Amino acid sequence: MSSKSSRRPPQPHGPSPSHKQCLKFVATSMMSGFGKFVAIISAFVLSRILHHFLKPFSQPQITSDFLIGMVLATIPVVHETFGDVSVMNLDNIVDFGMILYTFVLGLEMDPYVIFKAPSRPAIVAYAGMLSTCILTCLLTPWLHYGTKDTNMITLTISLSITLSGSGSHILTRLITNLKIGKSDIGKLAVVAGVHSDMITMFFYSILFVLFPLEKISSTKGEIKHVVKMILGILIQSIIAAKVSPFFFNWINNENPEGKALKGSHLVLSMAFMAVICSCATWFGYNPFFSAFLAGLFLPTEGRISKWAISKINYLLSLLFYPLLFFWVGLKIDFSDFQGGQIGTWGRFFVLIFIVVVGKVFGTICGGVLLGFRWPELAAIGMLLTSKGHFHVYLAVHAFRSERIEMPTCISIVIVIFLSIIHTPFIVKHIIRRARELVPVHRMNLQCLDPKTELKILLCVHGSHNLPSAINLLAISRGRPNPGLNVYVTDMVELSDKLASTLEKEEGTNNMVLTDKSVIEMREQITQAFQAYVDEDGTGITLGRSHALATFNGMSRELIVLAEDFMVSLILLPFHKRLNPDGTHDSGSPGFRYVNRKLLRHAPCSIGILVERGSGFADRISKSSECKVAIIFIGGKDDREALSYAGRVAWHPGVKLTVIRFLVDKNSENAPRRVSNRASTAEEEEEMKLDDESFADFYEKYVAGGTVAYMEKHLANSSETYTNLKSLKGQYTLIIVGRGGRVNTILTLGLNDWQQCPELGSVGDVLSGSGFECESSVLIIQQHRLKGQLDGLSDDFSIM
Repeated sequence: MSSKSSRRPPQPHGPSPSHKQCLKFVATSMMSGFGKFVAIISAFVLSRILHHFLKPFSQPQITSDFLIGMVLATIPVVHETFGDVSVMNLDNIVDFGMILYTFVLGLEMDPYVIFKAPSRPAIVAYAGMLSTCILTCLLTPWLHYGTKDTNMITLTISLSITLSGSGSHILTRLITNLKIGKSDIGKLAVVAGVHSDMITMFFYSILFVLFPLEKISSTKGEIKHVVKMILGILIQSIIAAKVSPFFFNWINNENPEGKALKGSHLVLSMAFMAVICSCATWFGYNPFFSAFLAGLFLPTEGRISKWAISKINYLLSLLFYPLLFFWVGLKIDFSDFQGGQIGTWGRFFVLIFIVVVGKVFGTICGGVLLGFRWPELAAIGMLLTSKGHFHVYLAVHAFRSERIEMPTCISIVIVIFLSIIHTPFIVKHIIRRARELVPVHRMNLQCLDPKTELKILLCVHGSHNLPSAINLLAISRGRPNPGLNVYVTDMVELSDKLASTLEKEEGTNNMVLTDKSVIEMREQITQAFQAYVDEDGTGITLGRSHALATFNGMSRELIVLAEDFMVSLILLPFHKRLNPDGTHDSGSPGFRYVNRKLLRHAPCSIGILVERGSGFADRISKSSECKVAIIFIGGKDDREALSYAGRVAWHPGVKLTVIRFLVDKNSENAPRRVSNRASTAEEEEEMKLDDESFADFYEKYVAGGTVAYMEKHLANSSETYTNLKSLKGQYTLIIVGRGGRVNTILTLGLNDWQQCPELGSVGDVLSGSGFECESSVLIIQQHRLKGQLDGLSDDFSIM
């Protein structure tokens, strides 16, 4: 009996079709996710690279963010990678970032200035805004910038506020980076920009209440919604202005300066700020303007507020801004610009016309009434045309909300971009004009106005420099009126050991020094100088600072201090330390390197004190009799030394003698032929300046018997050397110029065996180890101007 065996159908080998689709979906998702990640990271990296290449043109970071984001996102491969879901996620991220932006923007502003009488910058800002608004209201209704369903009144008001605003944070950073923030025109532009930004944000906040985005059918419902939003704003503002100061003060008191912020208090503070920012949104108000108003009324001062401003700004600049413009590039499609239509270009150029003409015309009208000159007002008007990140976001948001069409959105974004890229060139134009109008500012003693107090940066290496440094302070005082402003500066090398003791101060980018030996040294120096000022410091204003850096960067630190304090003279210790037996040690190569760099790059005159013997360590008082000599051969450095000696002559405990070395052309020892690098005309001009300077000094001090005068007629440098040796034991301090002499007959050959060329030929001879002279030596070099434009001060005034 046969039976049929049941057979199963053959099973297919490999995955099923559904399994293949699943694998394909996973692979596609992974590749898509990887592509999105690469695109966004590329936006961050390429933006930083492009910003580095745009630095010579002084372009702000927003320029490179804009270019990279717009170009990268519009590449078809990149654009197709981001689907609707990805773009929606980006929408949420950008919206959250913009909430942070508006919050910190309000936190940095002072809302109470609008309740005071308008300042001059505020009047200039308001005039520019008013003229721009009027021009917008007159022109834009006829050009159909919105869609068919858009309320024309709402669109016109929104557009006028947008075009009349300014990107204050971009303008402030640009003006600060280009170093005109201390000038009158820089201050006016910054304050006017802040006023313009704050008022436009106020108007936006009011506009959203009067014209909400939600469409409400009944008038009663609309009024109810408006009243509800106003109530939410009032509750939020009252809590932020009246309740939050108690909370912030408690947090600040619990976390004093110098100690790390407690993590629980940070979390509590951030949660409190988030609740304040969201109060008005519970009543239907816009989250962006709710965050702005919350930040506006929250306390600006205090550690927590500064910490929030610092951290949020860092997060925005590092991550959000490049992502914002990448998102804008995804939203905008340049193929829909409709460039072939005349109406599109007409609307585009009308926007440019409104922004430029409206701002400049209004700024000039308002400024002229205040007495400002119109060329500078035109420049300020051009600066105030600059817009910021929020204006770009509003343009795209209006397109998302179907208030405007794509060509209008593209036009507004491009106009905002053009309003930014021109600002560095306007600032450079201001600097060029200032250099034409303002005389070159030479930071030296010879050009110092006698009615202006002298500012000195007095540097010390440590407590061993105290006796000589205090004596330098004493003899540099001059007349009690106008007096002396001295900034005693500690030069501290940032070694690896010292760097390990630095701690970052919470809420700021400052590093706090915690090394006990350095702190004790600084306290000892402070106490010594303060004791002198308290005892005999009539006319002296004492300030303290320090240059904590490696030897490579210390000269730059001192230059920044000198520029910030606007000093006319930097006094430095010699790099070799004086031993108890009167000799010098081998010296510090690092401090010598710093001295040499400062001699080349200092923004003012500079002096180096070489201590010899022990006489200059004794305190110089009114009853003492300290003998000081000034050697005058000729040249700009000697003239600067002579100007310094004029201040020394006023000290009652100093007996000053001026020794002038003149060329004896009739001597038999005079060289028949001297190779001069300077032309005869230049030599005669220098000699004329020498004679004028010396004649003025002679009339002021020598003729009246205040200063002794000695004249030496010498034939060559050999006789110069002999006369320098003859000064042994006669003076406690000898003041000389470093160089800068046109006539080199009397110093020719003195530098053949120089040990320290940075001291100059005469200074090196007097301070050399083989020279039998125990007098301390002060070598002075006059401010070297690299060009005619380098003398422009940061606080120039051209308004």
